[in-house]
Amino acid sequence: MAISVSVVLLLLILAIVFLRNGALKITHALVCVLLGFYLASTSMAPTIQNGLTATANIVSNLKP
Repeated sequence: MAISVSVVLLLLILAIVFLRNGALKITHALVCVLLGFYLASTSMAPTIQNGLTATANIVSNLKP
């Protein structure tokens, strides 16, 4: 588990740096995809899923 958390944190830091740089290239996109796969295998996955579902429900209930 400690190795997975370390990899997740490393990939998260890399993704943030790439996004702040403003030049998202293929290699940067691959890092983001790897981050997603590692996050999906952590214990944070259900929390992230619940947060995304709640956000989607809020947005879908908004009326223009």
